[in-house]
Amino acid sequence: MRGYKFTFGQLMVIITLVILAVLTLLPFYMTLMISQKTNGEILNHFWAWPREYHPEYFTKAFLFIKHYMLNSVTTGAISIIGSVFLSSLAGYVFARLEFGGKNVLYMLILALMMIPGLLTLVPAFLWYKEFPLVGGNNWLGIGGSGFLDTRWAVIIAAISGGQVFGTFLCRTFFESIPSSLFESARMDGASEFQCYYKLALPLSLPILATLAIMGFVGVYNDYIWPLITIGNDKIQLFSVGVTKFGAEGNLDQGPMMAGYLIGALPLILLFAVGMKFYVEGLTRGAVKS
Repeated sequence: MRGYKFTFGQLMVIITLVILAVLTLLPFYMTLMISQKTNGEILNHFWAWPREYHPEYFTKAFLFIKHYMLNSVTTGAISIIGSVFLSSLAGYVFARLEFGGKNVLYMLILALMMIPGLLTLVPAFLWYKEFPLVGGNNWLGIGGSGFLDTRWAVIIAAISGGQVFGTFLCRTFFESIPSSLFESARMDGASEFQCYYKLALPLSLPILATLAIMGFVGVYNDYIWPLITIGNDKIQLFSVGVTKFGAEGNLDQGPMMAGYLIGALPLILLFAVGMKFYVEGLTRGAVKS
C-alpha cells in the first residue's frame, strides 16, 4: 500500500522473517546445486554454481528409487486411512460419550506422548518379530518371521503411533461443536454412530486432512523403523532406498541429491494441495472455542 510506514517493531519482524525464510530455503538451494555437480566440483568449488549440468543424474536416480517411492506412497496411504478413522472415532467417544474412567483413560493415552519412540524401539521390534503370522508371499510381504519383512510392520506401527495426537486433536475439536446439533440429530432418530459419521465427520474434514498429511509425512520420512524391520528390498521404503542408492553409486553426491529432490516431490505435491486444510485443521483443533 502506497504511503504506508512501518514501525520499528514491524520492520524488525519483517527482517527476522526474511532471514528465517532464507535460512529455511538455503538447504533446498544447496541440494539443487549439489545435484548437478561431480564429487570433484563439490570438494573444490563447493559454493560455486555447477560448470556443467547433468540431467542424467535425475534419470539415474529416478530409475533406481521409483519403486521405493511407490512403496512409501502406498504404505503411507493405507496407514493414514486406518489412523485417521480410529483417531476420529476415539476422539468422538472421548468428546461425546460418558462412561466410567473416561478421563483417566484419556490421560493415560496422552501420557504416551511423553514416551520417546526410541525407548520402545527394542520391545516393539521383539513384539513384531514374535507375533504369530502365517501365510504365503503376497503384496503385503507375508511369510517372514512374525511381522518382520512385511508391510504390516510399518502399517500397524503408523496406525497405532499416529492415534495419540490424533485422538487429542479430534477430541478437542468435537468438544467445540455445539451439543444442540447432536441432540437435534438424536431427536430425529439418529443413532450414535450416525451422529459420528453424518454429523461429526463432515464438520471435521480440515482436522482429518491435517492428521492425514502428518501421518503420511511421518511414514514417508521414517528411516529407523523400516531399516530394522524390512529386509526385503521389494517392499522397502523410500528413506532407506535412497541411502542404498547413494551407497551403490560409489557415494556420488550429485545423483544422490537428485534422488532426494525426486523423492521430495510427493510431499511437495501433498502440501501444495492440502496446505489450506492443514493450517485450518491445526487452528481448529488446537483452540477450543
